[in-house]
Amino acid sequence: MRPVTQSSVPSDQAVPSPVLTPTQAFDALYAFCAPALVRQTYLLTGRRELAREAVERAFQLAWQNWPQVARDRDPAGWVRAVAHECALSPWHRFRLRYRQPEAPPADAADRAVLEALLELPPSYRRTLVLYDGVGLDLPETAAETEASTPAAARRLTHARRAVAAQVPELADPAALHRRLAELASTERLQAARPTAVRTCSERRTRFWTRSALAFTATIIAATTLTLRTAPTHYEAPIGPAQAISGVPAEVGLGPLSAGERALQAKLRRIAEKGPERLVPVAR
Repeated sequence: MRPVTQSSVPSDQAVPSPVLTPTQAFDALYAFCAPALVRQTYLLTGRRELAREAVERAFQLAWQNWPQVARDRDPAGWVRAVAHECALSPWHRFRLRYRQPEAPPADAADRAVLEALLELPPSYRRTLVLYDGVGLDLPETAAETEASTPAAARRLTHARRAVAAQVPELADPAALHRRLAELASTERLQAARPTAVRTCSERRTRFWTRSALAFTATIIAATTLTLRTAPTHYEAPIGPAQAISGVPAEVGLGPLSAGERALQAKLRRIAEKGPERLVPVAR
């Protein structure tokens, strides 16, 4: 009996590929994308530490949203887009550690290429790196930069002209692609280990979860205290006492005169009959 080999197994009975756990799938994606992505991000920023930080932050977000990223049509593109957004964020200019310029490349030719890239507007620089550096086509570049295809083409043309004006030998797109790859590779940038990225992501998730729970508990406690201590009806405030002037003082009745005493006695005597009054006469 001849041995059963892979070629002799029917196609409908092919051995299924092993199913990866989420951790294994994430580590595989990280090992495949992170080193090249750090080099690409360096071309966008010109800063080595910022490039590593942006890539690590992108993979931390990918691990936090791993069910969504794992089902994405292009997980590598998802992470790349987030890393580029983090790297080009305008908020980095307010961070103390990134206010000082970083040491440029040692080679003069590399410095010239990097300076030409950094003088481009961020959107033009990103379009050039995606198209001539990463190798995406124009529709994919436009989709990742959130621009229309004609707008991406105009950005690419302008960026190529601006770079060629400073470095004439890069007027050829093939030479530009090769030079960008060389510039990114000469820095020997390294990414962190995937275990450290996952651990940092989980720690950050726990921190924000606990912060949200503490904030919610504080709101509930403040609301309960307000409901218990707030008045249930309105009570008009009592104004302060004030002295009133112009009111005549009360005076007691003095002694009756002789005529008043005679009138009083007369009224008492005729109290039963009373004085004559007009009485209606019935008809």
